[in-house]
Amino acid sequence: MTGAPGKEPTTATTSDGTSHRIVTGTARRSPSPWPRRLLALGLVLAAVNLRPTITSLGSLMEEVRDGLGMSGTVAGLLTSIPSLCFALLGPAAPRLARRRGPAAVVCAGLVTVAVGLALRPFAGGVVGFLLLSAVALAGIAVGNVLMPVVVKRWFPDRVGPMTGLYSMALTGGAAVTAAGTVPLADAMGGGWRPGLAVWALLALAAALAWAAIARRPGERPGGTAQADESTGRDDAGRDGRAATDTTTDTAATTTATPRITSSPTAWAMAVFFGLQATGAYITMGWMPQIFRDAGVSASTAGLLAAVTMLMGVPFSFLLPRLAARMRTQGPLVVALVVCGLVGYAGLWLAPVGGSWAWAVLLGIANSSFPLALTMIGMRARTGGGVVRLSAFAQSVGYLISIPGPLLVGRLYQQTGGWGLPIALLAALMVPQAVAGVLAGRNRSVEDEFRAR
Repeated sequence: MTGAPGKEPTTATTSDGTSHRIVTGTARRSPSPWPRRLLALGLVLAAVNLRPTITSLGSLMEEVRDGLGMSGTVAGLLTSIPSLCFALLGPAAPRLARRRGPAAVVCAGLVTVAVGLALRPFAGGVVGFLLLSAVALAGIAVGNVLMPVVVKRWFPDRVGPMTGLYSMALTGGAAVTAAGTVPLADAMGGGWRPGLAVWALLALAAALAWAAIARRPGERPGGTAQADESTGRDDAGRDGRAATDTTTDTAATTTATPRITSSPTAWAMAVFFGLQATGAYITMGWMPQIFRDAGVSASTAGLLAAVTMLMGVPFSFLLPRLAARMRTQGPLVVALVVCGLVGYAGLWLAPVGGSWAWAVLLGIANSSFPLALTMIGMRARTGGGVVRLSAFAQSVGYLISIPGPLLVGRLYQQTGGWGLPIALLAALMVPQAVAGVLAGRNRSVEDEFRAR
């Protein structure tokens, strides 16, 4: 029996006298780089579509409210729907992926996004607009959860770079949508309906790419890749240590499963995650309107919102690296909060004169999201602990973030201005700083379990 072409099998004898056949080198030729590049393109296309549903609406919020007769309170509800969908629907994504395969589920999610985006501007009423927005956001919730799974599965040797590419594409898609929605609406006759619906084409293009990916061998349940995923095997090639860690975690969980709710650090992390999400979704949904009410043109307001979102690109790379080198992440949390406080103060006192500076500062403050994800990974010693902490912090955090946009919309409607809403946003930065400092302490949730 011969080995792979160009590689001769050898025989090795272990200490117990057992002989094993070993083929040096790889058993087959390395695959062409093009399939991996196409997979990377699919990843980018999916990530680009995870925010236009939210950011395109922010740029045309005034026109949408006038066209549908939408009150400020209902508009606040609209900006709260993303958090609600992510909290309630995201946990269903792993179960669907086990049944259908992650690629097929991501494809279905993108189709759902395209349908929601295409139909919601023509729903004919506020209720229909809200429901179809929820449809699109349900597809996004699936993508939010499965994109990290896809990165790990397809690029086990390049998780860091591909996660950075994914984060950059997500942020870039949000920025392009914020900046481009108003010019596209003007180019198509000035109507807000086609200006919102046009982004369905981008989601449809991504869905077609993922339909082709889902047909690849091994992508469906029962294939090799799927089997590896279902058994929890780590293909990163770290000398089998990941599999050993998983087994250890499982055994530990079997003997004693303390509730994650017994950990003060887990609660601090959930509050920090929820408050940073509150600021982020209010900014995405309302910042263009704040600038427009101050006298800035619609197109410039969209560009300012795009600048805020683009600031997340470099900080998505920088903050995790800085956080990993620090024993406690409290100083980073405080620095981001200070940027947010200065940005909100400027937005209140001189929204037009320093608009670009406030957009940059608020963009830096909203970079708490990658910092929160990094801290989640650092606050647990085991793989099982990270999974439990992540699920708890994100689900509870998104629930915490729901009332914020609603309250901002209500205050805006009642007062007719942005003084009180901006003051609320600035006030929320204080508990965010406290929770972030507590969550950033050098300890693990497992230690807190043992202490009780």
